[in-house]
Amino acid sequence: MFAAAVLTVSDRSASGVRDDTAGPLAVAALREAGFACDDAVVTPDGSDAVERALRRMLASGIRLIVTSGGTGVAPRDETPEGTSRVLERELPGIAEELRRAGAAVKPAAMLTRGLAGVAGRTLIVNLPGSPKAVAEGMPIVLSVAAHVLDQLDGEDH
Repeated sequence: MFAAAVLTVSDRSASGVRDDTAGPLAVAALREAGFACDDAVVTPDGSDAVERALRRMLASGIRLIVTSGGTGVAPRDETPEGTSRVLERELPGIAEELRRAGAAVKPAAMLTRGLAGVAGRTLIVNLPGSPKAVAEGMPIVLSVAAHVLDQLDGEDH
């Protein structure tokens, strides 16, 4: 069983103004898929906060990290910038498929700037912050996550 983590990126949730409703959906999907996953961790928006949180998760041996929030065009939406600081190799096909599938339902999904890639032996995927986007995106992430992690462990294609 692989260890997974969910990072919710939201100033409002981090300050207690709004409950995190998207992170728990990602956690539930990961657990249902057989991943060991604690409750979502909430961090404020901003590239520095995202980078710090991701590095802590990487240091703890987490193999799959799903972020929720901070992928849009608002001034504080800097999840992709923080994520890019820790990624060693991008997997653009995952982010492209998330955008394609999301835009088929809601055209504004084209605006998400989320990234996907690997850092060491960990897969990291950015999802938008809405519960609907997380619910629609998690099956896409889970459709390839175990294969990516097996590949990072040196398994055959």
